[in-house]
Amino acid sequence: IIGIIAFSISGFIVGVKNRLDLLGITISAFLTALGGGIIRDVIACREIYSFTNLIPGSIVLAVLIIGIFFKLHKFDFEKSSLFLISDSIGLVSFSISGAIVAIHSGFNIFGVVFLALITSVGGGMIRDVLINKIPFILKENFYGSVSVFVSVFLYFAGLSDLMIISILIMGVIIRVIAHKKNWKLPNFNV
Repeated sequence: IIGIIAFSISGFIVGVKNRLDLLGITISAFLTALGGGIIRDVIACREIYSFTNLIPGSIVLAVLIIGIFFKLHKFDFEKSSLFLISDSIGLVSFSISGAIVAIHSGFNIFGVVFLALITSVGGGMIRDVLINKIPFILKENFYGSVSVFVSVFLYFAGLSDLMIISILIMGVIIRVIAHKKNWKLPNFNV
């Protein structure tokens, strides 16, 4: 729920900043928050949770209404510590859910990493492509890498409740430190 809220706010703000109309802003928020999970469920041949349960879509709709009413786009909300922590929780929890679905589907390590990554960042990537931007995770910060680490740890450590909680906490801490220290993966200038 925290992840859906954080990703909905992100999609809302990106939509407003890119001067999309109300439908565009709505699509941006829904894709950012739910797109990765939809792709996950399609790849894993599962019932699409966002289309069979009212809670995810209702959360996004509530965020949109609150965002419009309180003009969230006028605040520098994305740079606040609260947003960083909630976004980190969203990233890691969506990574974990993607990894768990992949493990239960019998995927190998590569499938587990891919499904965790696409669950956590797939919606934002689709949004960025739709608004003609290079997807954030392909060029900025140490974001998608956290999802990769989380899924690899989960694959090898197992699915006990204690392990899942430990990996969630570890992943959030790594993401927050990476953001604060401005960690980046190397790029190769040609």
